[in-house]
Amino acid sequence: MAPTKKPAGKPAPEKKGVKKLPGKRGIQMPGAGGGFTVNLLSTVLVLIILTSLYSLITGQGEKQDPLSLSQVAGDVKAGTVSEIHINGNELVLTYADGTEKKAMKDPEAALPETLAAYGVTPEQLTAVNVTVESESGFKYWFFNLAPILLPILFLGILFWFLTRQVRGAGMQAFSFGQSKARMIDPADTNQRVLFSDVAGAKEAKEELLEIVDFLKNPKKFLDIGARIPKGILLMGAPGTGKTLLARAVAGEAGVPFFSISGSEFVEMFVGVGASRVRDLFLMAKKTSPSIIFVDEIDAVGRVRGTGVGGGNDEREQTLNQILVEMDGFDPTEKVIVMAATNRPDVLDPALLRPGRFDRRVTIDLPDRKDRLEILTVHARKKPFGPDVALDVIAERTPGFSGAELYSLMNEGAILAARENRKEITQYDLIRSIEKVMLGPERKSHLLGKKEKRLTAYHEAGHALVGSVLEHSDPIHKISIISRGRAAGYTLKLPFDDKRMQSRKTFLDDIATTLGGYVAEEMIYGDLTTGPSNDLAVVAALARDMVSRYGMSDILGPVAYAGDRAYGDAMYSQEIASKIDAEVARIIDDAKGRARVVLEEHRKALDAIANRLVEVETLEREEFETILIANGITPKKKEEEDVSI
Repeated sequence: MAPTKKPAGKPAPEKKGVKKLPGKRGIQMPGAGGGFTVNLLSTVLVLIILTSLYSLITGQGEKQDPLSLSQVAGDVKAGTVSEIHINGNELVLTYADGTEKKAMKDPEAALPETLAAYGVTPEQLTAVNVTVESESGFKYWFFNLAPILLPILFLGILFWFLTRQVRGAGMQAFSFGQSKARMIDPADTNQRVLFSDVAGAKEAKEELLEIVDFLKNPKKFLDIGARIPKGILLMGAPGTGKTLLARAVAGEAGVPFFSISGSEFVEMFVGVGASRVRDLFLMAKKTSPSIIFVDEIDAVGRVRGTGVGGGNDEREQTLNQILVEMDGFDPTEKVIVMAATNRPDVLDPALLRPGRFDRRVTIDLPDRKDRLEILTVHARKKPFGPDVALDVIAERTPGFSGAELYSLMNEGAILAARENRKEITQYDLIRSIEKVMLGPERKSHLLGKKEKRLTAYHEAGHALVGSVLEHSDPIHKISIISRGRAAGYTLKLPFDDKRMQSRKTFLDDIATTLGGYVAEEMIYGDLTTGPSNDLAVVAALARDMVSRYGMSDILGPVAYAGDRAYGDAMYSQEIASKIDAEVARIIDDAKGRARVVLEEHRKALDAIANRLVEVETLEREEFETILIANGITPKKKEEEDVSI
C-alpha cells in the first residue's frame, strides 16, 4: 500500500440519487402506462356503482301486471276497493282484505269521468277513499332528471381522470420556465449562518465583509462613487466551505438568499434554462437587497463553442442569459450574484470579465490553525472525554478539507455510540482519521500466515525507506489490518503543512512508494498484485514531474501536458517517446535507491516485519524505538529558518 493520504485507484463513488433500474420492461413512469389503465378501470367501476344505485332506487320490487280500467271499475262496483291512491297517471288500489294492486288511468281524463264511462255511479265512487299525491319534491325531480344527469356525471368524472393524467405527464412543461431556486428567509434562525459559524478562511471572510457592508449600507458606497462588485466567484477544492461562506454573507447582511445549482438551469427543452434565469433574477430584484447563489456554475458556464456539455446549444443560451442579466443590472439594484466552482479553468472568459464576476475569492484547504478552529466548531455539541486533544487531531490531518473534518468528528461520535459510551475519546478520533482517509476496518478479512507476513514486509518496506530518505515525510503509523481496499497501509504525515513540493521530495516519495514492491521482490523473489496501486501512483507522479512541472534535466523546463479540460496533448510523437523514457528512468532510479536502503538495513526490515506480524499495528513511538535499536535516527521536526 502506498504511503499516501488517499490511495489512488479507488472506485468512483456511486452518485447520489441515481438508482440502477432493472430494465425497460415493467418500468412505469408516473402519470403514464399502467396509471392510466388503473384510473380508467376506476372510472368504469364508479359508473357501474352509480347505475346499480339508480336501479336500486327506481326498482319496483316484484313485477305486477297492472289492472285494466274495466277491472278497476268492476272492483269498485263490487265494493271490494276501500281506497284509491292517485300518483300522476298511476293508480294504487287498496282492497278490503289489505292487498294492493296497480293500474294506469287515462292521462287525458279525470278518474271519475273514466270510471263513470264504465258504469260506476257517483254513490259507488263516494264509498271509496280517493287520495291524490302532488308531483313535486326531490324524489320527483330525481327520477325525472336522473336519466339525463347520470351520463353527464359519468362523462365529467372520466374527463377529470384524463385531465389529471395529462397534467401529471405533460402539462408540467408549462412550469419548466419557472426558477427552482430555494430561498432562505433571513428571519429563519434555524437556517441562518453567520461568519462565527465558519472557521478558518480568514482572507475570504475579509473580502466578503465588504459585500455585507454594502448590503447593509449601500449609500456609503454610492455617495463616494464606488460600485460594489456585481458578482463574486468562490473558488476552491471540494469541501472547503464555499456554499457555507455564501450563506454566511446572507446571514450577516440579513437579506434573502436564493440558492440554485448550475445543473438545474439546463433541461431537455431549448430555452427553458434562459427562462429560469430570467425568473430567478426577477424574484431577486423584487426582494432586493438579496443574494443569488449559483453552486457548481461550471455546469452551465463552460467555455462556449467547444461542444462540451451537450449536443445542443441550450447550455450556451442559458449562459448568454446569465451574462445579459448580470450586465443589465442597474447600479442601484442591491442584488449580489455569488457563484462557486472547483473548476475555474473551464469557465467562459465573458463570465470573468469586469462588470460580471468582478471579484474572485480563493478558498484554500485549511492549515493547521484553521483545522483546529474547524474542529472546535464541530465539537460544540459533542461530549468529549478528558483525554481529547483537538490540536493533536489537527496536526494529524494535513490536507483535510472542512467537510472531511466534519466527517471525522461525526465518525468519532458514531464509534462512541456504537460501543454504548456517553463520551468521545481521543482513540475514537484517531480511528476516525483513518476511516475518513482509507475506509472502515475489514476485520472479517483475515489473512493467512503467508499473506500476513508478505503484507508485513510490504508495509515495512514502505516505512523503512521513508524513514531513511531525507526528504520523505515521517512515518506515523503502520498497520496490516485491512481497511477499505487495502490489505495494509503506512501513514506518513509532514510535520508542517506544505504549499509547494520540491523535486527531491517527489523523488523520495516515489522511492518510498516503491519500497513495498522492492521488499516483496527482495524477500520472496516473486511479485504479487499487492503493489498495483503503488505502481499507478508512482507512474502518475513521475509523469507529472516530467510533463507538467519541468523537473526533468533531459526535457528541460517545458510543460508538455495538454489542457486537462479538453484532453489535448500539445507535443509531437517524438516528445511523447522522450517523456515515456524519462518517466521510466525516474522510476527505475527510485527503485534502485529503495533497494539500496532495504539491503543496507535488512535487520531493521526484518524487525519491523516480525513486530507487525505479532501486533498488526505499530504506532510512531514503537516504530521509532525499533529504528533506534537498529542504528537509524528517527526524523525530528526542524526549527524554522528565519534567515533571509
